[in-house]
Amino acid sequence: MIATIEETAAFTPKWGSDGLVTAVAVDAGSGAVLMVAHMNADALAATLATGEAHYWSRSRRTLWHKGATSGAIQRIIEIRVDCDQDCLLLIVEPAGPACHTGRANCFYRRLGTHGLELISEGPAT
Repeated sequence: MIATIEETAAFTPKWGSDGLVTAVAVDAGSGAVLMVAHMNADALAATLATGEAHYWSRSRRTLWHKGATSGAIQRIIEIRVDCDQDCLLLIVEPAGPACHTGRANCFYRRLGTHGLELISEGPAT
């Protein structure tokens, strides 16, 4: 029997045409989705080497160590890989807010009938 990507133990990330894979960060304690970002091979290698989340900033086009300037480091507890290896689930222990707005996570609004509605009042203090 030939092992398919869905059944193999080999880690072979399916990089997009831009060289990126989607990474979803989830709080290990609460299970809350904190943020969605992207990783290139260098970001993944830095994450594996340090045990802290590193991402690729598409807007700045640079490697980004989450929390390097803010102190809101995301310590990796576990990395899960989806069935076709084109998305990573980072189970992290956050040392502060995940969102650059200062909120605990980046999902503080929902789409309502009249546009976006705030569901989280303000930055974490």
